[in-house]
Amino acid sequence: MARRIRITQVRSAVGRQKVQRRTLEALGIRRHQQAVVHDDTPAIRGMIAKVDYLVEVTEVD
Repeated sequence: MARRIRITQVRSAVGRQKVQRRTLEALGIRRHQQAVVHDDTPAIRGMIAKVDYLVEVTEVD
């Protein structure tokens, strides 16, 4: 079974580049402090790397 990760936005996207705001939207994050759960795939990890200073990542059991 694939590992799951929880991604939580911890910093605001206001004033960030459009590409970074679109990356948050692609992850399914719409609001500050919102958390989403995704499978731990290379594509998701790549998106997290683009906005790593805006989000916090934890593993889900």
